[in-house]
Amino acid sequence: MPASRRFGLSAAASTPFHEDGRINHALLVEHVQWCLANGCGSVTAFGTTGEGASIALAEREQVFGALAAHRIGGDKIVGGVAAVPVLDAVAQARAALDFGCRALLLAPPFYFKNVSDDGLFRWFAQVFEALGGAARDVLLYHIPSMTQAGLSVALVGRLRKEFPEIIAGVKDSSGDWSNTEALLQQHADLAILVGDERQLARAVRAGAQGTICGLANICPDAVLPLAEKGQDDPRIKQLVDGLEKFPVIPAVKAIIAHRTGERSWLNTRAPLLPVAGAELTAVTRHYDAIFAAKAA
Repeated sequence: MPASRRFGLSAAASTPFHEDGRINHALLVEHVQWCLANGCGSVTAFGTTGEGASIALAEREQVFGALAAHRIGGDKIVGGVAAVPVLDAVAQARAALDFGCRALLLAPPFYFKNVSDDGLFRWFAQVFEALGGAARDVLLYHIPSMTQAGLSVALVGRLRKEFPEIIAGVKDSSGDWSNTEALLQQHADLAILVGDERQLARAVRAGAQGTICGLANICPDAVLPLAEKGQDDPRIKQLVDGLEKFPVIPAVKAIIAHRTGERSWLNTRAPLLPVAGAELTAVTRHYDAIFAAKAA
């Protein structure tokens, strides 16, 4: 991911499952194609919205195969990596790099809590050293609400100093503007991406390069001006504020199911459960109230 190439908009792709829990490759390919045709410069596979921590290495390789079979190349895909063992993270990263992914979205290990910057640095260093010369275009994933292992601004600086040819950027999904601002001030030459769509336009005006976000699964055309030009859209804040009242990952899938008419999109992988009943009705009504005229 050359520094001169602006990152832009990437959908944190939801992953469709069959009733028995297998990945629905046909629906996934169709969804990736839809995202790319409606404003996304890339699609991120196996991120948080995509339930990536629940998807095994063999399944990831099968997904890459399905994408390749439909002529979707790695230049359009960011590969999410979510693992605790260094060797598992390396295996996931290698699968994505072998596919030619545009970048890696690399989360820190997420089981042990209250770990130090020194411990996290050691983990990332071991991953990079194991990858060797293949390591490239890494987006450090700061999402402490999920990992309970935040990536401090100082740690980002230490990693980029030690691995300048590998660290390409940071995805800040903390929702903490002061953290985003510090990243932009201290690491402005990295691709700083913002996961909270409500802060996206402001961040882009301050120098951020775009986003990997969940709303790009359902309204990428509306998110694009925020990611590309820093243009505010009150509908985005309204949509996110409403979705936060529900389990967000299943709620996004519910809206995809509503848009496409494919009820398989409602399926989640344990331990997550689908939204259903009154909750499902409330989610789709919230979306329709904001994007009533949006065509399927």
